[in-house]
Amino acid sequence: MADPDKVLITGGQEVGGVASFAEGLARGFAGLGIPTRIIPPSRILTHFRELRDPKILKILSTSAVFAAPLARRAICVAHGVPRGDYHGWARLLAIIGSFKLANACAGVQLVSVSHYTATTLHAMCNVRTNAVIHNPLKPLYLETDKEGRRERCYVTYVGRLIAPKNLHRLLPAIRDLLDVTPGLRACIVGEGPQREEIEDAVRGDQRFEFKGYVDDLELRAWLRRTKVFVSGNETEGLGITYLEALSQGCAVAMPACGGGLEVALEEIGKSVHLLPLSFQRAGVLSVLRRSLESPSVAMGMAAHSAEEVARAYLRVDSRFSLAGELMGHGTAVAKNGAI
Repeated sequence: MADPDKVLITGGQEVGGVASFAEGLARGFAGLGIPTRIIPPSRILTHFRELRDPKILKILSTSAVFAAPLARRAICVAHGVPRGDYHGWARLLAIIGSFKLANACAGVQLVSVSHYTATTLHAMCNVRTNAVIHNPLKPLYLETDKEGRRERCYVTYVGRLIAPKNLHRLLPAIRDLLDVTPGLRACIVGEGPQREEIEDAVRGDQRFEFKGYVDDLELRAWLRRTKVFVSGNETEGLGITYLEALSQGCAVAMPACGGGLEVALEEIGKSVHLLPLSFQRAGVLSVLRRSLESPSVAMGMAAHSAEEVARAYLRVDSRFSLAGELMGHGTAVAKNGAI
């Protein structure tokens, strides 16, 4: 199969999530000279001709996998497994059903963003992953910091303010950390239904700053002033924000679980520090204090550049026939293989 004439990608809206993935991947294909368009998942069925066109590669996010039976030359992406206890069991079953449907469609392959996601899907749901490809970084996160060394005085959280992210469980230890570290502040970037609850929990504490949604340039500026980046999502599929933080020299404190552990295995105990899954206050504080002692060194992220990730998707795409169907569909396909 030759390179596609065009790539159609379904995006999203959440901070640091599917929207960032889609934008980064689109820039990667553009860098390879392939025209790309991002559309909302809700509009995928209005592009019926493109769905059926074997000259156009479709990359469908999790919420657009329902279009798989209509598609030729489509790659569905499993960004993670939704939590039934939060998102609803009906939605979880619908998405798992969509992944199984993708496995059954000759014109579709399924890519997981981490081995954690691929293993969970296969072990729990018998869903086959055709490849594992980590998420791309937008080019601006790979740019050299020309301003050089600067003061890092923030503990920063970036993401949606919802219960599964567990920021509310990290707050007590973060406040303890601020109490024992003069000059340290906390920055919370994002929006969501928990914002009012979290603001109430720290009301009157001027060391906390809430930024809502910010663009990539402003987010990068905050990360360059951040000493420790924190996350509480123990079922994170991979975590683009982990990559963004590490690329800007932050230490990352993340739960000892999830696909984020794959981001930089060699950095665990150095730039990456693991939080206890119990979120016990003293244990979290101990990890955060160790994180503060980490050197602020930006990690090389060339393997996560948008163009390299786009090339990985093209290698998966090369398995399609000229008719836009997976060659050898119905025969054994390598499970959870990495590209």
